Amino acid sequence: MFSDTHFHFNNICNCGVNGVEMLSALAARNTFFALDIGTKAGDLSERESSVEKIIAQISDSKLAGKARDFMYFSAGIWPDIQAISDRENQMKILRASIEQAEKSSDQDTLNRKIIAIGECGIDHHWNPSGVDGRCESDFDTATYNGERELFEAQLELAREKKLPVIIHSRDGFEDTLECLKNVGYDNGIVHCYSYGIDEARAFLERGWYIAFGGAVTYNKKAKLEAVKELLRFVPADRFLCETDAPYLAPVPLRGTTNTPVNVELVYNFIAEVRGCSPEELSNLVDENIKSLFKISN
Repeated sequence: MFSDTHFHFNNICNCGVNGVEMLSALAARNTFFALDIGTKAGDLSERESSVEKIIAQISDSKLAGKARDFMYFSAGIWPDIQAISDRENQMKILRASIEQAEKSSDQDTLNRKIIAIGECGIDHHWNPSGVDGRCESDFDTATYNGERELFEAQLELAREKKLPVIIHSRDGFEDTLECLKNVGYDNGIVHCYSYGIDEARAFLERGWYIAFGGAVTYNKKAKLEAVKELLRFVPADRFLCETDAPYLAPVPLRGTTNTPVNVELVYNFIAEVRGCSPEELSNLVDENIKSLFKISN
């Protein structure tokens, strides 16, 4: 029932989560859509292979078929320092991996057609002790400009391929918006949205979808009303929910390894805020996914 616009399956495998049980559970509840997101230029083939190996271990053939049907993939380059400094070569690798997938016609495995570019974008959240080890001192002028160039190159690739983009934007709203204006391609999702209503309005006016994950359940009482106002502000036809596994597990699971199964908790929280049932919200998100990614079933 509950769709998930975003999860890094390969990362989940690395965290020790039982992928067979997880995909079986998603299939058993008739999940409509799950998107495995790329973060490195050459990770597509490995991610597809990892997911297919797990599906092959599902003993129930009907559940295995459902899992294979709801799995989709994107390919993109997250703006880490190494990728930024090697951006021209990284873009060549990304393009080659996408075009190789486009040529595949193996009907016995996953549908290898890529349905989005990303995640890609701007990240200026300085957290040296975090998983990305991001330091403001790393961002000299060349790196700062290179990050924007890497993002804009992927926007251009998405336009060429006529694909939506999965945007990662953290503490970098102005730069993100400038890049979008420079390229003039507005088609896709601002994922794990972390800004306010004014920024949401700017993205919405350009045609972007806004996706919310487990972080909306974290807010302290002082900020909770602002978050609820934001969740009610985004129009129904631009609203998405997501997991961002293995990160951002929603309350009451905060601090644990996240999985797509937990997206139900995100739906429950947001549905209450928006004054609808989780099922109604799920149906709304499914329709938005069909529209954005041009999925007919």
